[in-house]
Amino acid sequence: MPKSRTSPFTRRGIIAAGGALGLVAALAACGGTDSAKKGDGGSDKSSAASGAWTFMDDASKKEVSTKSKPKNIVAFTGTAAALYDYGIPVKGVFGPTKTADGKPDVQAGSMDISKVEILGNVYDEFNVEKYAALQPDVLLTNTWDGSYWYVPEASKDKILKLAPAAAVSVGGDATLDKALERTAELAKSLGADMNAKNTVDSKARFEAAAAKVREATKANPGIKVLAGSGSADLFYASTPDTSADLKYFKSLGVEFVTPEKLDEGGFFESLSWENAGKYKADVVLLDNRTGTLQPEELKAKATWAELPAVKAGQITPRVTEPIYSYAKCAQILEDLAKSIQNAKKVS
Repeated sequence: MPKSRTSPFTRRGIIAAGGALGLVAALAACGGTDSAKKGDGGSDKSSAASGAWTFMDDASKKEVSTKSKPKNIVAFTGTAAALYDYGIPVKGVFGPTKTADGKPDVQAGSMDISKVEILGNVYDEFNVEKYAALQPDVLLTNTWDGSYWYVPEASKDKILKLAPAAAVSVGGDATLDKALERTAELAKSLGADMNAKNTVDSKARFEAAAAKVREATKANPGIKVLAGSGSADLFYASTPDTSADLKYFKSLGVEFVTPEKLDEGGFFESLSWENAGKYKADVVLLDNRTGTLQPEELKAKATWAELPAVKAGQITPRVTEPIYSYAKCAQILEDLAKSIQNAKKVS
């Protein structure tokens, strides 16, 4: 998974907050959970006769179910933003939602954040009491490694007792197109009209954008791309082989610089700023998440300024945690195609 923006990276990506949250007995009665059933290999089903809802949870590899289609939905901000694009509203969110100046975080997408209960806005923050008060029918998020993204380890057990949880895989064997398909399946199971014009048009736009990336890599061969993220003390050089977006870009012909010594977890190599120039590239895909250093802030880093791609002005934002709707991911591919098409060989 990508480096958390508010805590050090660990293999599982979840740092225990320490200190259990005290819950009154009434909380345990909220949002009752139906027993998870062993899946049949990956197909998601719903019973029209009973009105029951089921979905294969990519984290537990088990099918989760509720007696009726969930209405009180609580989701990781990025998941909620994707569902919003499909016309599925949520009641509460957790994860980066609002910036310090009160504006929507990049991961909130088009969602109206004034209409959702924010249970936690940073890593390891999740108000369990507020969550229970929403009487959740289901909790939805992504998973990179089998854990529930942005569900704190310290309070995980209490949270998962209050409602069924389901996650869409965005790590491991997942690629961007597969994560999009799974998120669309999730939205459909919750009542989204997949034949709606904007949904059909967005998927067609995504497919056209993928073709543009292929065309750009063929028309401008040899352009080397480095995916990176900046913090105060370290520059993280990402491998293209573990994240859903980069793996998909690679399949479209994008030539990545692959770091040699990956940290535990296998997502990136941590470099001190003195060594930030270790890898030369023609284009840098720079982590756009709130809390990571952006180009204006990075000007103070001498080694950053000396990178060939930086000197050439060939920096493109990387949406490190994509909103998995076709509308949002089409834009990512269109921007990537432009950056490769216009790039000059400088490394």
